[in-house]
Amino acid sequence: MEPHWVWRYEGYEPEQERLREALCTLGNGYFATRGAAAEARPGDVHYPGTYAAGVYNRLASTVAGRTVENEDMVNLPNWLPLRARVSGGTWFGPDTCAVLHYEQILDLRAGTLTRLMRLRDPAGHEATLEERRLVHMGDPHLAGQQVRVTAHGWSGELEVEAGVDTDTVNAGVARYAQLDGRHLTGITTGEAGDGTLWASCRTSRSDIRVALAVRVRSAAADPGPVLRGPRGVHRVLTVPLADGVPVEVDKTAALHTSRDPAIGDPLQAALDAAARAPDTADLFASHTAAWARLWRRAEIGVAGEAGHVVRLHLFHVLQTLSPHTADLDAGVPARGLHGEAYRGHVFWDELFVLPFLDLHLPEVSRALLGYRHRRLGAACRAAREAGLPGAMYPWQSGSDGREETQSLHLNPRSGRWLPDHTRLQHHVGSAVAYNVWQYAEATGDTDFLHGPGAEMVLQIARFWAHRARWDDATARYRIRGVVGPDEYHDAYPGAQEPGLDDNAYTNVTAAWVLARAVELAAALPAARRAELFERIGMAADEPALWEDVSRRLRVPFHRGVISQFDGYGDLLELDWEGYRRRYGDIRRLDRILEAEGDTPNRYQASKQADVLMLGYLFPPARLAELFARLGHRLDDDAWSGTVEHYLRRTSHGSTLSELVHGWVLARSKGRADAWPYIQNALLGDVADLHGGTTGEGIHLGAMAGTLDLVQRGITGLEPRADALHLDPVAVPELSRFRVALRYRGHWGVRLTLSDGRLQAAVPAHGPGPLRIALPGGTRTLSPGDALDIDLGPTDPRRGRVAPAGGRGRETRVEDDTH
Repeated sequence: MEPHWVWRYEGYEPEQERLREALCTLGNGYFATRGAAAEARPGDVHYPGTYAAGVYNRLASTVAGRTVENEDMVNLPNWLPLRARVSGGTWFGPDTCAVLHYEQILDLRAGTLTRLMRLRDPAGHEATLEERRLVHMGDPHLAGQQVRVTAHGWSGELEVEAGVDTDTVNAGVARYAQLDGRHLTGITTGEAGDGTLWASCRTSRSDIRVALAVRVRSAAADPGPVLRGPRGVHRVLTVPLADGVPVEVDKTAALHTSRDPAIGDPLQAALDAAARAPDTADLFASHTAAWARLWRRAEIGVAGEAGHVVRLHLFHVLQTLSPHTADLDAGVPARGLHGEAYRGHVFWDELFVLPFLDLHLPEVSRALLGYRHRRLGAACRAAREAGLPGAMYPWQSGSDGREETQSLHLNPRSGRWLPDHTRLQHHVGSAVAYNVWQYAEATGDTDFLHGPGAEMVLQIARFWAHRARWDDATARYRIRGVVGPDEYHDAYPGAQEPGLDDNAYTNVTAAWVLARAVELAAALPAARRAELFERIGMAADEPALWEDVSRRLRVPFHRGVISQFDGYGDLLELDWEGYRRRYGDIRRLDRILEAEGDTPNRYQASKQADVLMLGYLFPPARLAELFARLGHRLDDDAWSGTVEHYLRRTSHGSTLSELVHGWVLARSKGRADAWPYIQNALLGDVADLHGGTTGEGIHLGAMAGTLDLVQRGITGLEPRADALHLDPVAVPELSRFRVALRYRGHWGVRLTLSDGRLQAAVPAHGPGPLRIALPGGTRTLSPGDALDIDLGPTDPRRGRVAPAGGRGRETRVEDDTH
């Protein structure tokens, strides 16, 4: 194994097991399984979990005297159980035996997890156990395991038990302990005629049928007896074991659900898949080959330790959102398919994920936008219930597009259940529209833009145009009663009703959506425009209202700084140093203040980037254009002052926050202090900087955002219809990397940064010339050509590289994009 392609843990640390399980998850976009010990039952240390994209179930629970409903991504039957012991002895495992050696090895290139243990049981039997596993990237329904056992200093009979555990519940998040987590019912198990074991069940309310079939084989033993009970179904093999001579047991699993296309019965489909699955050697070989193809399509390489983490992040993004996702009705789960935090819900995290996928796996981006389009009807119903036309997308989405945000949330510091007002984050609709537009710019997919894309963008624009109300006192349109990305502020101090007025991020992005909707409506072919307007009941003069609102939405300021919302500048200043001295880690400042009987609503203190999110979405020039459209001058000094203001007043309680701060600092100023934020974004899950949350599921948006930071943030890459725009900046710690892109029919456009030069290369077998736009001019590259961009000297005032006026040196390159 190549070291920079391996993620390795040495030594057994029970308190780290949940973190390792999440980071050693294996998946293929259809389903994923946490890297839990195959021989262990769920408990305080281990938490096996298998989750299939889009498989949700709704349960009611009584909490704090109230009945609440929550929809969860369901923990499915566990296909991992595989354990061994000396006949009649203690099962081998790190919790039951003396641990002489322990390693967990995640091979990113091959997509496999290996657990290597040397153990001594209480009777003194010493053995090495090597377990390898995969979740197949070629066939989305298959998974496989192999355990190899070697005795040291003894011979005898080895007893191996393998099967399916059906006694699974959702219990992976401690703060959800008071909620009902038993989603599976109708559990049956059995053995097929060919010796394959199976388990079948369904979700209690969504009525999704789930079936698992497992095939267990060993050349050293005949099929043994089958045990069926409340835990599931298992086969017991008795294998003769000689000192120093390894024996192997192979296990293949197949998973199907009733949501799958082109099947009749999930159980029969699973049995058929298990029966036709290749032997273990071929299964691993075909899986590795599928990963090799995927790595070529999603190539991004960064030098050094940062590159090691970036590759891990890419691995987990691809395991959650692979080419198989293009065949599914599923969104972007904020915590991947890696755990149960946030209940597997879809938030706005696709805002950080799709820009990367657009340029590597655009068919997956289109499918994820399709998830939103199929729930456009639910968003329109939500808007109507609020007395508005258009589409109001939910802050949290699940199976059917209704609002899944919980009404209560637990503060584990105080033990109190509190009202949850985050459903007022209506800016999620702007994120949907933004992703539609970015996808179309990157791919040139006008069929989608003029079809489902136009329906979403125009309906979101209608919502914003009527959600904004004219205010005579300010001579502006205003959007009142919302919550911004910050989340610490959900009401004014002492207010009886939740919501804030004129959140800057909400208003500016709404203005952007309205302007794009005007542009899109005008660009639609006349017949399509007439058909669409008629079908959604839109008047011909509505775009005129969009135009007006897009220019006159209110953006509040205080002392020359963009205000997070109206009245933000009147709030109290927090004693930041005092709280850091008292509590150390104050990322979750909201929980600290609530436990003290206080509230962040009283202070100029943010959980995460809010106003500064505008700098993540829009390059400085575009942001200045947006503000100019709204009647404000946003020059470098005004934006820099705004950045400085919020840098000192943000606790970074979200993994997305430091990513955004690092991006904004690098893009707007190229300053050295961008790196600590970027570094924390890289290490957020790896080092579990947010205090145990990674074990509940990785933070997919933050992981994808670090990929996009390299791909777009440093290069200044903007895929547009006219050209691929580049405006690079210098981040010394990320000064060497390569990215291969797919842009508007060009497969394998390569960007390489090294030795102070950025090279853009067009593959020799492309569809035609490619235009590259630089700050100083535009170049047209023929297939096989490359453009070398000398980043030039660093500007001592801003710390930003000064591109060489777009006067790059064109060269010929070989096409090595496979």
